[in-house]
Amino acid sequence: MIRFIVSVEIMKVFNASGSFKTGKSWQVFKIEIAAEDPDAAMEKLVSTIGSKHRVRRDDIKVEELKEIPVGEATNSIVQYMVGEQL
Repeated sequence: MIRFIVSVEIMKVFNASGSFKTGKSWQVFKIEIAAEDPDAAMEKLVSTIGSKHRVRRDDIKVEELKEIPVGEATNSIVQYMVGEQL
């Protein structure tokens, strides 16, 4: 008999805002992220911005990262990830 231990993490919604360097100027951003905790949200944020815009982690400045209620999420992908029914 095989037993599987499943650990279910509750996803939370985070709003992040800040800026990243693009050449000589800074581009402002606001983004919603679904993650288990603030550390995971920060990692996902810098990973996503870095890969989409070819920006080093040192060139990303996060000014605010706060958890918001699941019902306030506006991004449909984030709503799906946290299990929000549309």
